[in-house]
Amino acid sequence: MRRITRRTVLAATAGAVTVPAVSTAAAAAVGPTTATSDERQAASGLGPALDPALDPAFNPVLRTDLVTRVTPRNNWLVTAVAVQYSHRIDLRGGTIPPSAFEVRATVGGQTAARTVTRVYPSTTAEVDDRPRPGRPGDRLIVELDPNDRNARAAGADPLPLDRAYSVRQVADVRTPGGEPVLRAGPFASRNGDTLTPVVDDFTAGSFTDSAGFELDFRLYRPAGRVRSPGTPTRYPLVVTLHGGGEVADNNMTQLTSNRVAVTFATPERQRRNPAFVLSPQIPLPRPMDGPDGTDWTDAKVQAALSELIDTFVREHSRNVDTNRLYVVGLSSGGRGIYSLLAKRPDVFAAALPTAGWGDQATMERITHIPIWADHSIDDPVVPYREGRFGKPGTWTLMNALETAGARVSRGEWANDLPKAQFEARSRALLREAAAARSHVLFTSYTAGTTPVNPHFAWAQTYENDVVIDWLFEQSR
Repeated sequence: MRRITRRTVLAATAGAVTVPAVSTAAAAAVGPTTATSDERQAASGLGPALDPALDPAFNPVLRTDLVTRVTPRNNWLVTAVAVQYSHRIDLRGGTIPPSAFEVRATVGGQTAARTVTRVYPSTTAEVDDRPRPGRPGDRLIVELDPNDRNARAAGADPLPLDRAYSVRQVADVRTPGGEPVLRAGPFASRNGDTLTPVVDDFTAGSFTDSAGFELDFRLYRPAGRVRSPGTPTRYPLVVTLHGGGEVADNNMTQLTSNRVAVTFATPERQRRNPAFVLSPQIPLPRPMDGPDGTDWTDAKVQAALSELIDTFVREHSRNVDTNRLYVVGLSSGGRGIYSLLAKRPDVFAAALPTAGWGDQATMERITHIPIWADHSIDDPVVPYREGRFGKPGTWTLMNALETAGARVSRGEWANDLPKAQFEARSRALLREAAAARSHVLFTSYTAGTTPVNPHFAWAQTYENDVVIDWLFEQSR
């Protein structure tokens, strides 16, 4: 058995750019906008005349944690602060104005405000996406505007966020009947842990192949397998190949720089399609020995990747459905998919390559494999037709597949459509493919419609339930 070890990695953080300070005007509807000196002393346990234990609004902070989220377009962001108190907080139907709390981030020696958008009590350190969020509990969730310029939790590597954020209550909180719930005070609390839902469910590991080359990876195990290690249930395996920007030694940004791996591990997706998710990361210094200078086609990397997949399947033979191995990826990961499929055409049940490129001559080997490819027509990094390093892009590869005998169903639409419209177009293309008995689909995104950068075609790919449902329907 090959050596597989686990390593913990540092998660976290964000940049800092000045944004407007939070106003306290809205707090007037809930209670006094500021606490008196005596009240502040009492809430801090320092007042000589008032015993804090007798003050119903005395509720000390026990800990403060950051809550982050991997988003489709803006990568990894700090989206909330979870403040845990000694006692349960019950607003009795009231609400807390955002202006009652002030949040500031100090990163790289610079301090800047974060914009508070919602505040509500909770029983857990999680963001509540409902229109009327929250329930009585011992935590307050202070949501932050993800569009703040200093919202990011990572650059090329995770940023150090330990104690980088401060949270201070600047206005009293009362029930609709005027009863005190939390008093403002002069002291701020600083964050300890950084929590990233879904990402935190991936374990960190490493694999050294028979040639001595090491690949770090992250692994998500389906809940049924975790609860019952002896279960005979077989699950699909999704292998994710990151892009060139995620080549690093942090064993983190292959999860947090985009939602390729995370989308398959969300509670909603796992309820529909429980699966193992294996997300390796190429190390630094970046190998560049591949035939066209890319990472996943590097001979050492590709050999280690293949051996990692084989070893994982062998070690989990009781629980991996070998007829449902899927490979997905973007940019140089898309390049890796075309190369891997051609070299191992009998292993994978389906693939999702986005903004990739490859070898026309090898397409005849993979005409039998279900593929749903997509690419922005105006991609400047990996041109839609020409590709990179003399290897053609997706448009040319799809033509080569068709010439080799595969039926290719094509569709073009804007990449900035609302989710419902985007999925409706995908569903229509899938119907066309079914009518034509085609298992190769190709989505092109109209020039000027891919947000942020035309290369980032994948922003909606992995949010598209139609595409992901299609993937899990495939079997060898």
